[in-house]
Order: sequence, then C-alpha cells, then structure tokens
Amino acid sequence: MTFGGQGPYRPPWPPNGGPPPPYRPHPPNASLWQRLREDEWPPLREVLGHARRLPGCVWVPALCFVWPALFVLVMYPLARSARMKSRAVFPARSHRGIQAPDVMRMQKIRAWIALGASLVILLAYGTSEDWQQAQDQAFFRLAVTPWLLLLTAPAVIALLFRFAPPAARPVMRARLRPAVRTVLWYFGAFTAVPVLFAGVIFLSRTFQGEAAGALLSFALLLPVLWLVFFVGFASTTVVRTAFHTADVHAALPALLTGVLVWELAAVNLLMAGPPPGPPVIQLCALIGGPASVTGVAWWEIGRLRTRYGVTLRS
Repeated sequence: MTFGGQGPYRPPWPPNGGPPPPYRPHPPNASLWQRLREDEWPPLREVLGHARRLPGCVWVPALCFVWPALFVLVMYPLARSARMKSRAVFPARSHRGIQAPDVMRMQKIRAWIALGASLVILLAYGTSEDWQQAQDQAFFRLAVTPWLLLLTAPAVIALLFRFAPPAARPVMRARLRPAVRTVLWYFGAFTAVPVLFAGVIFLSRTFQGEAAGALLSFALLLPVLWLVFFVGFASTTVVRTAFHTADVHAALPALLTGVLVWELAAVNLLMAGPPPGPPVIQLCALIGGPASVTGVAWWEIGRLRTRYGVTLRS
C-alpha cells in the first residue's frame, strides 16, 4: 500500500514493524550527571556516596546552607519516585516513530544557536528586568505549551486525516487511542494538583492550632508535592513527544511543532512584548526563532518522505 504515491507506507513506530529497541541501561562507570539524565535516578545513598568524594572546599560553603540541603535530601526521594512513575506513564524514548540521527542533530544545533542568539541579545541590550522576564517566559512556556498542544493537536490531526488515504485511516484511528489516554493521564494529574492543594489549605484553616489538623495537612502536602514533581517531569516529555502522536503518523510531531512554535511566539509577544534591542533585532528575534523551527520541521518531513516513504497527501 502506498501513502501519497511516494513509496510503501510504513508504520510510524518502529520502521521495520518489530518491537521497539530495548532500553540499554547506563554503563557501569557512568558519572552521577549521566545517571541523573536517565529515566531512573540513582538512589539517595548513591548520590550521597558521590557527594562524599567532593573536595573539602565545596563542603565548607555547603555547611552554611544546612536547611536548604536538608530540604533537598528530603525532597530527592520524592522527586525520584515521581520521575520513575512519570517515565513509566509517559515514556521519553518514543517521541519519534522513526529515529533519524541527522534530524535530531539538526534540532540540537538549532536549539543551541537559538539559545546563543538570545543570550547575545540580552547581554547587548537587556536590562535586569529583561533577564527576569526571560526567566519568567521560560516557566510560562513550560506551563502553557501542553494546553496549546491540547488545542492545536485536534485541528492538525483532523487535517492529516483529511490528506491520508482511506485505507490508512483505520490504522491511524486505532493508534490515536493511546495518545488520547496520554492526554487524559496528564491533565488528570494536572487538575489534581490545585484540588489537593485547596484541600490542604482548607484543612489548615479548619483545624488551625490543632495538632491533628497539622499532621493531616502535612500528610496531604506530600501527595501534592509528589504530583507537582510528576507533572513537571511529565510536561517536559509530553511537550517533546507531542503526547506521543508519532504513533498516529510519523510526521505528526513535526507538523505540531511547526504550528505550535508560531502560537508560542504570538503568546509571548502579547504577554511580554518584543525582545530588547533596535527594531531590526526585535524583528529578527521574533521571526527568526519560529521560522528556523518551522524550517527544521519541514526538512524533517522531507527526510521522512524521501527516506521512508511517509507522505501527507493521498
């Protein structure tokens, strides 16, 4: 069966129709930073074992911040548990149905160039308010991107179904169900955070001054913190994988990325205004980032068409 007359249609994951490649654990001599980049973080005792190897000049300033250090030690097991569950529910290794090293390399190069250009603009023209605004925008994008994906994905998927041949639509429709379950999991956890937090505040005000109320509020606060970590780790995955829509069609993440980046640029312009600098620099910063992302996404779609026969039109 052909998809758009450009070659044989292949399922988006994996390219050869077999099971996905097995997960390879970290090498035995992996550093702590390499372990923290894996899906399963090392236990706390291993982290403390690595910390004991630090020189004394590092420990002396750390002793001046005892309470923050204790807070980190208490929160690390909670964050580790939330990360493991997040990676189990939202696998981070299946964000592209067809793994193309050259495409991933180009995406990383574009991301580093964009980061460098932003830093140069801030160093040359930015004020202290601009630096603070850049940090706020980073957190804002992380919070708003999943919601924009939720609004954008149905329109892009409907357009893709319109272009797909009738013979491919039942398979794509069946593969859409796991993506819908991923959306429900994520927004269920996202909604549970403010609900439980409101319950903690209500109990703390109802039983104010009572030991039982304080213990109950603390017991409810731990699940809230766990969910905050869970949603935080899940957000980075669902944004990068576009809710695992590559299972529906291999080109769908690239299409969503090309549309989403312009929506984020418009939202940032409305919320924070143009970046600092002369009008020419502002125009280049506003258009250059989304245009470069769109160009890489379109190039990725072209590689999928020429190398794997994945096309958009019927």
